[in-house]
Amino acid sequence: MSHMETGPQHVARLRRSLVGLDLALLESWGRSLADVLGGGGRLLAAGNGGSAAEAQHLTSELVGKLRDEREPLSAIALHAETSSVTAIGNDYGFDEVFARQVRAHGRPGDVLMLLSTSGRSENLLCAARAAREAGLTVWGLSGPEPNPLAELCDETLAVQAEGTATIQECHLVAVHVLCAEVDVALGASSRAPGKHGNAPAPLVVVGDALLDHDIVGVVRRLSPEAPVPTVDNAQARTRPGGAGLAALLAARQDRPVVLITALSVDQEGGELADLLRSHDVHVIDLGADGTTPVKSRVRTEDRSLLMLSRASDRRSRSRRRLTGDERDLLLGAAAVLVSDYGNGVTFDESVREALTAAAPRIPVVWDPHPRGAEPVSGVRLVIPNSREAAHFAGGTGTGLVGDIDRAGTLLDRWQTGGVVITRGGNGAVLLESRDGAPLVVPGVPVAAADTCGAGDRFAVTVASLLADRALLAEAVTAAVGTATEFVAAGGASALVADAAAEPARQGGTEHGTTGNDLAALLARVRGRGEEVVAAGGCFDLIHPGHIALLDQARRLGGCLVVCLNDDDSVRRLKGETRPVVPQRDRAAVLASLSSVDAVVLFGEDTPAEVLKAIRPDIYVKGGDYRVEDVAEAALVAEWGGRTVIVPYVEGRSTTGMISRIHDSGSRV
Repeated sequence: MSHMETGPQHVARLRRSLVGLDLALLESWGRSLADVLGGGGRLLAAGNGGSAAEAQHLTSELVGKLRDEREPLSAIALHAETSSVTAIGNDYGFDEVFARQVRAHGRPGDVLMLLSTSGRSENLLCAARAAREAGLTVWGLSGPEPNPLAELCDETLAVQAEGTATIQECHLVAVHVLCAEVDVALGASSRAPGKHGNAPAPLVVVGDALLDHDIVGVVRRLSPEAPVPTVDNAQARTRPGGAGLAALLAARQDRPVVLITALSVDQEGGELADLLRSHDVHVIDLGADGTTPVKSRVRTEDRSLLMLSRASDRRSRSRRRLTGDERDLLLGAAAVLVSDYGNGVTFDESVREALTAAAPRIPVVWDPHPRGAEPVSGVRLVIPNSREAAHFAGGTGTGLVGDIDRAGTLLDRWQTGGVVITRGGNGAVLLESRDGAPLVVPGVPVAAADTCGAGDRFAVTVASLLADRALLAEAVTAAVGTATEFVAAGGASALVADAAAEPARQGGTEHGTTGNDLAALLARVRGRGEEVVAAGGCFDLIHPGHIALLDQARRLGGCLVVCLNDDDSVRRLKGETRPVVPQRDRAAVLASLSSVDAVVLFGEDTPAEVLKAIRPDIYVKGGDYRVEDVAEAALVAEWGGRTVIVPYVEGRSTTGMISRIHDSGSRV
């Protein structure tokens, strides 16, 4: 005859089990969940049977409220999605009903809570594996350990009790305690979801800040004292380097930026701090012994002649630890970028403790250095370049295959959510799991000599997009593009050398490209040793003949500047009925073409004055001209330029188009 438990006996057993409930763990979970949900993240929860009801109880308390009024928090009970559960179960099998939803709804940094009395439900185990692959934090509420679910979770609250009912009752109490701790943590931070006060959560950069000097001039002669180039008209430009450059790049976006670094007490350290603060970077300075690392480059025509480095081989030590408030600021970030330049910040014990605590909660992107510390376990992404990956992982493979092999080695070694190896002009390769296929993002060739800062630009883009909850593949693909654009615009030196470092077509007015933008464009192209190409015309009704002309012209050099007749000029040349399209619209259409880098309007009958200002190396006309008929040919030859004729598309002209329109009875 089986033993029947009386009500008092059941309550007594429940009381004994509740005494062993891990309240410290629930308090820790409450703080972490408040950070995740308060920062715009999401909780996913799932269970079977009675555990399903408790999981749904948890999500309802978060979306609604436990006691006090607060903002609704994002939480989804996966088992309650009956249409999804039945469809997935029918098509993929019952083991996949939660895992597939995790892949659909989960984003890196989110939390998955799995409830099971036995800890052996296969559909929950599959969900845990899917969540870990996607970069989610996995928590479990289970019965006695050991059990398979606890082994797959980052942390587990295991109720050491007999009987399913008692375990589930303890789980329900744990749910209420957890929700109470979330409310306490949110109240302590006094912030609505996704906000720090009224401001977005910051991007925190952690690492070694350097000071970079560029000495820029022109070289026309050798020194009479020795066969070395003489740099004339030299100008000095100073900017933050290392993690300071990463913070500077991040500060050019809308999100607040905090830099945790260690600055030396010297003149250069003070200059570096002033530069960072002048660009709205909030600096947390831990102080460093020794001197500020300084790198100086002597440059001409967008190329470096010499680099001088004043940096000690000895690793600096921080003068103080992170305070509690500074640690909380890091833990409340939208994302963290570790920009390690091997000078000691990543070895600081308080910094590593904070990063270790942050890794399960928020996206942490780690840009390593051969002399720096190893990434802490659990970071979202590590981004060495090919040379650094070879240093860390070894191996004899070369090229893309070698980089993929090393990414797998580092994925295992660092226990990270992903490894992306940047490959310079060849793009990047991302690996998220040993068994998964690598994502290869090809680079776009750029005819530029200064790649300084390209890695920082890549890292900042990835961290910023992960802060906005992008997928790793999305972030890496976008970062390859932004790094390419950064190099094409002149690299780090262009940040100080020219505030208008974007392509000239973006700096125009209704009267054409601004002078500053055009001058910057021409300087960048000539600095790369490439030729400036110009073409001129009315370009009234743009047709395939125009497109072909401009495409061919652009391929002749490093940029194409179109000299465009303004409306008065066209009217004098073509008659009172022209132009059909006003100058502002003609300029806008031309500027939108990928072949055109700048558009300059002129009001004279010929573009002679514009050409004198531009001094193109090549001046292009279409095939319906002969060189001897081009009025500007002699002018271009004065500075050594050439006038060339490119093939023209037969039967295509604006005048002919207008005539055919009139002949057909249409009105223009």
